Amino acid sequence: QVQLVESGGGLVQAGGSLRLSCTASGRTFSGYTMGWFRQAPGKEREFVADIDWIGGRTYYADSVKGRFTISRNNAKNILYLQMNSLKPEDTAVYYCATSRIWGSHLQADFGSWGQGTQVTVSS
Repeated sequence: QVQLVESGGGLVQAGGSLRLSCTASGRTFSGYTMGWFRQAPGKEREFVADIDWIGGRTYYADSVKGRFTISRNNAKNILYLQMNSLKPEDTAVYYCATSRIWGSHLQADFGSWGQGTQVTVSS
């Protein structure tokens, strides 16, 4: 089992940037697809981005494409999400998660989850 801890959230003005980190422990996450999801108040949790275990393939939700970049450092067991040009609608709790498969981008296919980190974008 992989334990995940997100960090890097905070309050930022619209147009600003944040970089989220997800640190893994317990087992190396180098064999897993890693993903970011988010849940805004009163809404369902939704997919944001994921990256295959090598880091060669990435996939983004249309709402963040061109603004967010997912990356990973397998040697350090850290997943990142660089978020630029932030919008108020990006306000949410952001979660990282692991999956044993690539290509589904579905929450149901992600197993271990972190506790989340709050991102608030003011207008």
